[in-house]
Parts: sequence; structure tokens; C-alpha cells
Amino acid sequence: MNRKHHHDAGALEKGHDAPYDYNANGEYEEPFVHGAATVAEAAGHGGDTHRGLKSRHIQFLALGGAIGTGLFVGSGGILATVGPAPLFMAYLSMMLVVWNVMNNLAEIVTYLPMKGITVPYFVKRFVDPSLAFAVGWNYWYAYAILVAAEATAGSILLDYWNTSVPAGVWITIFLLVILALNIIAVGVFGEAEFWFASIKFITIMGLIMLGFVIMLGGSPNNQGRLGFRYWNNPGAFKPYLVDGSTGRFLAYWTAFVRAGFAFITSPELIGLAAGETIAPRRNIPKAARRFIWRLAIFYGFGSFIIGVVVPYDDDLLMSPDKNASASPFVIGIKRAGIGGLNHAINAAILTSAWSAGNAFLYSGSRVLYGLALSGDAPHIFGRTNGQGVPWVAVLATWAVGLLAFLNLSQTGTQVFLWFSNISTISGFIAWIVVMITYIRFRKAMQLHGLLDTLPFRTRGQPYFVYFALTIVCILTLTNGFPVFFPGKWSVSDFLAAYITIPIFLVLYVGHKIWFRTPFAIKIEHIDVLSGKREMDEFTKNDVEPVPRNFLHRAWLWVA
Repeated sequence: MNRKHHHDAGALEKGHDAPYDYNANGEYEEPFVHGAATVAEAAGHGGDTHRGLKSRHIQFLALGGAIGTGLFVGSGGILATVGPAPLFMAYLSMMLVVWNVMNNLAEIVTYLPMKGITVPYFVKRFVDPSLAFAVGWNYWYAYAILVAAEATAGSILLDYWNTSVPAGVWITIFLLVILALNIIAVGVFGEAEFWFASIKFITIMGLIMLGFVIMLGGSPNNQGRLGFRYWNNPGAFKPYLVDGSTGRFLAYWTAFVRAGFAFITSPELIGLAAGETIAPRRNIPKAARRFIWRLAIFYGFGSFIIGVVVPYDDDLLMSPDKNASASPFVIGIKRAGIGGLNHAINAAILTSAWSAGNAFLYSGSRVLYGLALSGDAPHIFGRTNGQGVPWVAVLATWAVGLLAFLNLSQTGTQVFLWFSNISTISGFIAWIVVMITYIRFRKAMQLHGLLDTLPFRTRGQPYFVYFALTIVCILTLTNGFPVFFPGKWSVSDFLAAYITIPIFLVLYVGHKIWFRTPFAIKIEHIDVLSGKREMDEFTKNDVEPVPRNFLHRAWLWVA
């Protein structure tokens, strides 16, 4: 079969330094196919990761990354700003967007669960090298800063118990623990995430059930049956910025934007972990299918119940603290006359912060490792140890977490706030790129007649991805809309909402100008075959385990 490929483009895909000049010597007749089983093998440098994540690790990793302080604490701020109805509606709306992003990634990584895959790897392969470069560094920066943010949150949560230990000591302990969990072996990381997430699940389920008891009149004090009392007085909606129906819509929209930050970067954990997962074509789809139902239980019922047990005008909701004292669950329990649970909830929130920091360090290190394999970062970050851990990438990502110590001084806190603000919108930008990548992947599969060979396909595509892409684009452009209202202008708020967009564009345009890459790889040139045969061989003997009894069947469903 005749193949006419530009030799530099082929060399680049093998990992050598060459310009991204796909069309300099005419058109390709077929895409380049490297025939490697791992990304490191295709790149020609770097070490391979190991498959140490089991089904239960993936199940809990996917959901554990989505349940954090956004639900335990952040939801209280949204409730105080807009009321219970917009809060509930916003979380339901955002769940559908997250579900779509999760399905997009799951379809791609289940088809090609090669060791070393990352979101930027697929962007480079299916869309454009410049876009992959920009989104890769966007991801890494966001994850690395979030490690520092969670370390800071951990010290605040520990200070809730008024210990005499300085905050710097707590930050140090926090960072050292997540470094140890990430540097030893991926199985250790997965096991830690499993138990962290288990604590969160048990806590949130207990709080939801207790909330329903309070709602139905089971309070020890005399507040009686609440029902929808607070939806009537002070009301279901708190109009935002203006009165009337416009104010109610703006209340919903601001809740929608803020709800997104509770889910940011959580679906990508599936894509990043697929290459280190045992039986990926069985375990990744299982996690993706159950993700939306579990989100509905935790975020759906959770956001509903806090709007029932706490009125939006409760003064404690606006507490500046980021620990249990600001949690709407704690406030609702106190209003019901139940004492003592605040400490348990603070411990659960602390576990949540530790879990998030652990997951962010894992994710950031894998993104940096992937950038090194693709030639978009120094090759040293592609090194792995005997356990398949990209230890140099782990250390580099962890080192950024040391910025948490800036919070120990008053001037440093402002600097750290700026660092954090830059990363706030990174997640929305990343989701836009994920959905564009999925659209391109699907079109290429369709062109080559391979769409029916996908091991995992979701309903409603490609219509749902176009709808979700439109929504996220609008959210990205309007996330800072309050600053444009009369009397609301703030330079710091404007920069926090939008500065990430020009930074991303500078990375994208700068790379495109420097390497003279085309706008996008043509659909007919997209490589959807490299690694497919190897992955088919790797997974052909994988079969669903047969449950031995009822308990085993229940366990297989849960994990």
C-alpha cells in the first residue's frame, strides 16, 4: 500500500525534534501509524507507567474528585447569594455538562487505553499540536496550584480545633503525606484515594439522611416539620443584581457558573488514570456509566437538602471561614438543636481536602509526564522509577505546592490569591478543548468506518456534545458578568474571571507561530489506528468477573 508521508512529521510523532509541518511536501494519502503499545514507546524516550489501579480505585477516584469542599462548604455561599432553587437547579444543570465531558473522555480512552495517555496527548493526535501544548500547560498549572490551595485549606481546617501548632507545620505535614502517597507506587495512591473517598461518601450520605429527618420534623428542638418552609419564607429565589424575572435568571446563571468550580478537572481523572488501570476497557466504562447516578445522589440530594434546612438569609452562611463553621450542613444541624456533629463534619472536610490534594498531585504529574513524552516539556519529566511512577514530574508538581507557605504572611496571601485566580477558569477552557477533541475523534472514526468498533459508546452523540460545548463556551465568556453591572466594576474581579483566557491564547498562538503549525490536522490525516491493535490484544482476554454470591454481586456493583 502506497504511503506518502512527510518525513519530519513522521519523525515528530516518534518523538524527535522536528517542525510540525504536516503539509510542506504535499498531501498525505494515509495518516502516520506508529504501531506502538505505549506513548513512551511511540515517543522513543521516557519510562512506562504501571497498571496498578483496580476497579474500586477507578470508581472512587472518578467520584471522589468531584466531591470536595465545594459541596461541603462552597454551596453555602451560593445559597446565601441566590437562594435554594437556583442552587439546586444549577447543580443539576452542571451535572449534565460534567456527565457529557466524562462520556467524551471515556469513549476515547476506552478505545485507546495506552500507558502514558493524557488529555493533551489526544488533543495533539486528533486536533492540533499547538492546542495540545496550550491545554497541557494550562492543565499542569491548574493542578499544581490546586495542590497548594488544598494544602492551605488543610491548615485552615486543622486550625478549627484551636491547636497550638503553627499553620506552617500543618502545611508541611499535608504536603509530605500527599508526596509519599504519590511517589511510592500508583497502587498506594489508588488505595489512599479509595479510603479518602469512602469517608466522604459515608459522611455525605449520613448528612443527606439526617437532612431529610430534619425536613420531616425529626429535630430535637421545637422547629417542627420544615417541609418547604424556607422556600416560601424568605423564598426559593433571591434575585441577583436586579429585581424581577431577570434577577431570578441571573441568580440561576451565577449559581451555574459557581457550581462549575466544584466539578472542575474531576472528569479528567478518568482519562489520566486509564493508562494505569487494570482491565481498562471494562473498568473505565463502568465508572463512566455510574458517575452521573452517583453525582445525582450526592450533589442532587445534597444541594436540595441544604436549601430545605437552612434559609438563605442565615447570617452564618456568609462566614469568612472555610471550615465546618461555614458549612450549611453544620448550620442546619445547629438550627435543629443537634450538637457535636460539627467536629465530625470538619474532619470529613479535612479528608476531602487531603483527597483532592492527593488527586491533583497525581493528575498534574501525569500531565507533565505526558508533555515530556510529546516533546512539549523537557525529557527529564518523562523518567519513571521501578514502580512506574514518573517521579521527576511528581516532584516538580509537588514543588509548586510549596507556594502554600505564602499564606503564612499577609503580603504573601495576596500573591497566592493572584496565583489561584489565574487558574480558576482553566477548567472551563480545558472542557472546551476536550469536547472539540471528541468531535474530531468521532469524525475521524466515522470517516474510516470505525465508529461501530468503539468498545464504549454513549447515547445522544454528537448532538449532546455540541449542546454542552455551546453552554461551556457561554459560561467561560460570562463567568465574570457581575463586574459589568453599574457600580460593580472591580479590576481584581475582572482579572480573576478572565486573565486565564489571554494566557491560554498566548501559549496557543505563540506555539503556532514558532512551529508554523496548520490551524488543525485534516480529518483524513488523523491517526485513529496507532495502538488499536495492541490494545485489542491486551484486552481480548479480559472478562467480567462472575459474582460468587449476593454479597459479591453487591460489591461488584459498588466497586
